[in-house]
Amino acid sequence: MDDKLDPPRRQQVFPPLDREAELDRLAGRMKAASGVGLQLLNLVGTQAEGMLDMLPRPVRAGLERATAAALEQSFNAAAATRGGRIADTSDWLTRAITLGTGAAGGFGGLPSALAELPVTTTVILRAIQTIADEHGFDPALPEVRAACLRVFAAAGPLDDDDGTDLSFMTMRLSVTGPAIHGLIAKVAPRLAVPLGQKLAAQTVPVIGAAAGAATNWIFTSYYQEVARVQFGLMRLGAQTGEDMNVLTAELKSRIAR
Repeated sequence: MDDKLDPPRRQQVFPPLDREAELDRLAGRMKAASGVGLQLLNLVGTQAEGMLDMLPRPVRAGLERATAAALEQSFNAAAATRGGRIADTSDWLTRAITLGTGAAGGFGGLPSALAELPVTTTVILRAIQTIADEHGFDPALPEVRAACLRVFAAAGPLDDDDGTDLSFMTMRLSVTGPAIHGLIAKVAPRLAVPLGQKLAAQTVPVIGAAAGAATNWIFTSYYQEVARVQFGLMRLGAQTGEDMNVLTAELKSRIAR
């Protein structure tokens, strides 16, 4: 199994990056991404740490399993839409699509929210693949598909920490046919918490549809920004030859300033 961290670059020419300026830019993106969840918390009138308690106990118990199932469905579905089958969409159009699916999911309460989960996950993963492509990485390569899934290992937009948990960027994930289940098993526990918060927001009485739409808009925006940080840092590493651990540590220090 190949545990190489950084996927090979596509044969595209990019202008040289100013290392310090690029790290500052990526730090600004990560800070902005970590602040979007406050809008949703204000809408549902609760704290992030209390949202999972709003879900029925059986749902909480099966959350990791449901997340893994959603990732399994999304992994191949998102990739199958590329290669000219469905054109890449802009950030705002992707967010608009997930806004619609979130509203539909929230309208019917928890059952429809659970059914909507793999659909929205697929749309977001497809957007992450598009961002990988924008940065010169071929989403058809197994290593890049692994890096796309790695984005989902980031702390969610409702996390109340300072947004500096960047360990997901240096997770060593590889994707060959037999390794897919193991890869998803690594990501699912980290993604289960934010997806559980998303489900909880969609089940809020009266405002379920509004909360579902807002949740999906925020989650899509968040993971698009995290993807740009992830692949921006990988592109910088490919240019400078520096180890991702070193670049990630420098990025974290800038975020903490």
